[in-house]
Amino acid sequence: MQANRLPMQRGWAWLKEGALLWRRNPALLTFLAFGYLLILLVISLFPLIGQPIASLLMPVISLGVLNGCRAVDAGRKVGPEVLLSGFKSNVPALVTIGGIYLVATLLVLLLTSLADGGALLAMMSGPVSEEAAADPALTVGLLTALALSAPVLMAYWFAPVLAGWWGLSAPKALFFSYYACLRNWRPFLAYAVGLMLFGAFLPALVIGVAGLVSPMLATLLSLPLPLILIPIVFASFYINAREIFGLPEGNVDGK
Repeated sequence: MQANRLPMQRGWAWLKEGALLWRRNPALLTFLAFGYLLILLVISLFPLIGQPIASLLMPVISLGVLNGCRAVDAGRKVGPEVLLSGFKSNVPALVTIGGIYLVATLLVLLLTSLADGGALLAMMSGPVSEEAAADPALTVGLLTALALSAPVLMAYWFAPVLAGWWGLSAPKALFFSYYACLRNWRPFLAYAVGLMLFGAFLPALVIGVAGLVSPMLATLLSLPLPLILIPIVFASFYINAREIFGLPEGNVDGK
């Protein structure tokens, strides 16, 4: 696999181009983004087996979202059924990727617990007292989790696309995903800053200013913003995959 090396400024452009892609078919891309989240949420509600199954299927469903983005980008008409199109493409490798990602995530939590005495895990499990929130061990846990989860996320980032579109095995998809992210750490750094500004700081600023004018206006703004922001972020995932790896020949969504 050939991973293009992009300049840092391309990371800023991924969100902008994701927004432009969303504008071409906002109804479909919004449905796909929230359909993905809803499917995983519903599956995870089943006791004991829900969370593991959701993790195993996460790459399959996410590939369906990216297939929809690819169809919109190519100007092809697809319907909501494209969300499940990942089940038509190299499912064993996709499920394996989900399993490896689950095991790696659990290992990160285990190592973090050893480093901070379980402070971060306790915070994730339920309400935390003020004393626990001020505990330096929690800061250690957060930093440890961030350092350990970064390579896991890098290996997973492009893996569903590489397995689904190019038919790579799970180990190869994870390796080339990690390599591509490492090769493009500069645009990804810019992209991460853009996500923080676009997905957190600016919406909070807009809602905060609106709240000073009218609490009702702030409430009204807080409802549609996620419906716009989340699909745009999902579309930006497709944009960076397209720019770094290109697109394979032919369609992969059954159309």
